[in-house]
Amino acid sequence: MKISESTAPAMQTKEDDYRHKKLRRDLVNSLREKGITDDRVLNALDTIPRHFFLDTAFERQAYEDRAFPIASGQTISQPYTVAFQTQLLQVQKFEKVLEVGTGSTYQSCVLAALGAVVLSVERQRELYDAASRFFFLKRYPAIKRFYGDGYAGLPSYAPFDKVLITAGAPFVPPMLLEQLKPGGIMVAPIGEESLQRMTRIKKGEDGSLKEEDFGTFSFVPMLEGKNNR
Repeated sequence: MKISESTAPAMQTKEDDYRHKKLRRDLVNSLREKGITDDRVLNALDTIPRHFFLDTAFERQAYEDRAFPIASGQTISQPYTVAFQTQLLQVQKFEKVLEVGTGSTYQSCVLAALGAVVLSVERQRELYDAASRFFFLKRYPAIKRFYGDGYAGLPSYAPFDKVLITAGAPFVPPMLLEQLKPGGIMVAPIGEESLQRMTRIKKGEDGSLKEEDFGTFSFVPMLEGKNNR
C-alpha cells in the first residue's frame, strides 16, 4: 500500500481541542481500569494527540483502545499495548532508549514525553520518509530516527539503557542484547506464531540475563533487512 494523504500520519498541523482532550482523558481512564498503574506513562499518553497520527476521518476512533493499519502493512499499536510495554520498560529521564520499529512514531513520542533520548530504527522506507514530514515530531527533538535493519540495532550508538521492540520477533536478537548495557532492560514480544509472549529481559551487571513473561500479545512480524519500496 503506497502512502498517501489518506493513510499517512498528518503532514500539517491539526487541531487538538477540548473534544480531543476529553476523548484522550477517557482513554487514559480506561487504561488505568485495565491495569496500567504507572502515572508517568498515563500522563504521557494524555499529552499526545493520537488523532494526529491518523487520517482526519478517524479522529474519534483514534481514542478507541485498538490498533489501526498504517502504510507498508504495519499498524499503530493499541494504546493499552503501548502503555503496557512502556510501563514494563521503566523509562527514566535522560535514559538512552533504542526503539526497534518506528512505525507511526506514536510509541517514540510516548518515550520522549517521559524524558528519554530515543533512537528509533525503521526498516520500511515508506514509513521512514513519511515521518520526516510529520509536523508533530518537532515537539520532540530527542527523537532520532534511522532507516535500517532492526535486528542489527545501532552499534555505533550503543550501549543503551533500554531496548524496546515493537514487532513480533521470532527470537531475541543477539545483537540487540549485546547493545543493552549491564543493568539495562529490554522489552519485546517474542514468538513465531500469530501471538507472541511479552518478554522483559533484565541484564545484570555481570552480563547475566533474567527473563520475565507477561502474557500474550499480537504484533506484526519483525523482519530482517530493509525494505526500500
